[in-house]
Amino acid sequence: MRRCAWAGSRERYVRYHDEEWGVPQFDDRVLFEFLTLEAAQAGLQWYLILTRRDAYRKAFADFQPEIVARYGEAEVSRLMAPESGIIRNRAKVEAAVHNARVFLEVQAKHGSFARWLWGFVDGRPEVHAFCREEDVPATSPLAERISREMRSLGFRFVGPVMVYSYLQAVGLVLDHVTTCFRYEPLRAIAESLRNSAP
Repeated sequence: MRRCAWAGSRERYVRYHDEEWGVPQFDDRVLFEFLTLEAAQAGLQWYLILTRRDAYRKAFADFQPEIVARYGEAEVSRLMAPESGIIRNRAKVEAAVHNARVFLEVQAKHGSFARWLWGFVDGRPEVHAFCREEDVPATSPLAERISREMRSLGFRFVGPVMVYSYLQAVGLVLDHVTTCFRYEPLRAIAESLRNSAP
């Protein structure tokens, strides 16, 4: 069974690659989870975030943005304690709370965050066909456009590289290499979404 090389052999990475990465996500809670985790990952290895994912779920109320948006200084201070188990970077913790508030504003305006996000691709994932991982870009015009829009709305830690990684993770962009066993099943899902989109 061939996988994208980055999946390696560590169980958490393999499971994440096989079960989550690149699967189109339309649930707002899941989209907020990945937004928070991707921002936490900035400058760090994704594997480090995966090893602390359960701690992040506990720290951020299972990524319910309506709860996180109400966090104040007491909650931020609690999350900065070693016992929280998350990456104790105040700017990132405060960004998660701030982003939850902006996330809710987007929900209120568009009906759901998913509707707003997927609107950038008309509900149809971008399907790439990279044979080699070194050909997969770090960002793209789509990511740059979404990054600009997110920053204009007030989101933090949403540079183009982070946003592209986010789009890959939640399935707006299919970047499994063509030799990976996940490529064809996800391409089929993307095609079905293309056929069902208005």
